[in-house]
Amino acid sequence: MSKVVKFYEFGEPDVLKLEEEPLRQPQAGEVRIQLQALGLNRAEVMYRTNSHPEQAQFPSRIGYEAAGIVDAIGEGVTEFQIGDRVSTIPGFSMNQYGVAGEVAVMPATRVARYPEQFSPEEGTSIWMQYLTAYGALVEFGKLKPGAVVAITAASSSAGIAAIQMVNDAGGTSIAMTRKADKLEKLVREGAHHVIVTDQENMVERVNAIAGGNGADIASSLTFADALDWVNAIAGGNGADIVFDPVSGPYLEKLADIVAPEGLIVEYGWLAEGTPVFPLVPATLKGFRVQGFNVLFQVAAHPERLKAGISYVNQRLHSGAFRPIIAEKRFTLDRIVDAYRYMESNEQFGKIVVVV
Repeated sequence: MSKVVKFYEFGEPDVLKLEEEPLRQPQAGEVRIQLQALGLNRAEVMYRTNSHPEQAQFPSRIGYEAAGIVDAIGEGVTEFQIGDRVSTIPGFSMNQYGVAGEVAVMPATRVARYPEQFSPEEGTSIWMQYLTAYGALVEFGKLKPGAVVAITAASSSAGIAAIQMVNDAGGTSIAMTRKADKLEKLVREGAHHVIVTDQENMVERVNAIAGGNGADIASSLTFADALDWVNAIAGGNGADIVFDPVSGPYLEKLADIVAPEGLIVEYGWLAEGTPVFPLVPATLKGFRVQGFNVLFQVAAHPERLKAGISYVNQRLHSGAFRPIIAEKRFTLDRIVDAYRYMESNEQFGKIVVVV
């Protein structure tokens, strides 16, 4: 028998139940992992509250990220051995393979070894955040030296991964956060610039950092005003890439900080409200808005997954990338408290549950 986290209705973290069930043997193409740590994700909150693209079928498991030791191998699996230290790669159905519990059975294609020098807590904090940043910034954004990248929700695990990725590529990282108490931590973790959006003018700061002289653009511009505005920014200003999980009405504000012919990557929708496409700024500045979902990319593009794992692993081994774990830790019997903490937005880095 092993303990597993399940829920039978949508709602607050209290709907999660820790139950016992018989151990399942891995089928062909699967491995079984004795878990040591779990990493929590916003996508799981959306899944639990019925705002995720995949709808839970009750009773449902939950959880995308885990680290542990392989203890059983299904038929046809040759790339792993019993005793391997591995962590899970998002890109599977939580209805079928949710990992929260003491043991997880996973497709071998959704498992990877992690560096020996990493703890299980660090091992569980790799793939969701770094593959999200890699897909958005490297695959879609063509990240290159000198690029100016604005990173919203920068204190999240994906935000910190993006800071490290931009810095490693020789770009300029602009971390954006609503809370002033996270400023020093973001600087400590390598952000070249930090903007506290509740206290500072986001557009003025980004333009100043990027070396431009532009200003906000409104949908009410006359044609003559628009020409003057385009001429004013012809030298280039704003962020080459904006990496954002907030979306909603916030998308219109991001249109004012992205550079002409730049890219806004939306990898989440944390804000309430329907996003309004900023048509006038997009038409005048020629920027793109690109949606990105790491779960879809992993499942649909195995060649991109392979390239992403290689890219991330090289930098994990070199020390350029290092997962940051939230200071407050939880045990499996406190997983409800762990999700409550996530929804408080107080954390800095990845929230980890020790199994």
